[in-house]
Amino acid sequence: MAGAKYRSALDSSRGGAFIVAPADGENLDRPHIRVRNPSLYFARVAQLLNPEPAVRAGTHPDASVDDTALVDDSAEVAAGAVIGAGAVIGPGVSIGAGSVVGEACSIGAGTRLHARVTLYPHSVIGERCILHSGAVIGADGFGFAREADASWVKIPQIGRVRIGNDVEVGANTTIDRGALDDTVIGDGVKLDNLIQIAHNVHIGDHTAMAACSGVAGSTHIGKRCMIGGSSNIMGHIDIVDDVVVSAVSFASKSIGKPGVYTGSLPSMEHAEWSRNFVRIRQLDAMADRLRALERQIESLQSSKED
Repeated sequence: MAGAKYRSALDSSRGGAFIVAPADGENLDRPHIRVRNPSLYFARVAQLLNPEPAVRAGTHPDASVDDTALVDDSAEVAAGAVIGAGAVIGPGVSIGAGSVVGEACSIGAGTRLHARVTLYPHSVIGERCILHSGAVIGADGFGFAREADASWVKIPQIGRVRIGNDVEVGANTTIDRGALDDTVIGDGVKLDNLIQIAHNVHIGDHTAMAACSGVAGSTHIGKRCMIGGSSNIMGHIDIVDDVVVSAVSFASKSIGKPGVYTGSLPSMEHAEWSRNFVRIRQLDAMADRLRALERQIESLQSSKED
């Protein structure tokens, strides 16, 4: 139990034991564990009680594995999976049904690809990662040059995607390969479902992004940032460590100072946005007062002329 909003539920709860903060455990006469961070403790306990399914070592007869691929004996390759030439699959890796691991990809120990994950050639995935169904890693970035007649010429995308250790990628999230250099996802990054990461983006260690957000090309996001759902981040900008971008915000320029940023006109420090939003809600009343003042001025001017 973390936070005051859950305290009122204690009396009516049918739970046999509780995880609470020290202050919430005072005068609590039911079985409980007191810890400084109940949410984190609960996460650890939940992991212990609900472990991931064990990897069943071996390759299903209906999987297709190139003769030059190196698949560790302890790895699992499910039915319909395809492993391309020169791919390296580490110890304890699980490749889900229908997943495709392209040529010369590398997957570190203990990583799990759920069903229908696609790794384009030369993608690099670290250890203990989780990639959910529909994730696409290493597709071409959106790069085109324009002819004089306004038609488009494709720019080959020859970089890779490099994903660090302990990264989780949500369902139907896409991470594009770099145009020249690599797209890089740092250690411990958590990406929700339906996120678009464009070419040459760098995301720092332990940054988390919520669903339906997007990052345009060549932007660098620092460590330990939090990006709210449906947020959009402009290309070719830099965001420092420890920045929070609120949900449905638009970061159109670089952010050089840690803090909370909110809004889309453009984004600004949260405190400034809050003050401006209050004024926005008062616009009708302010307009009425302005019209009244204008009428008073007109009346005074008419009196002087008379």
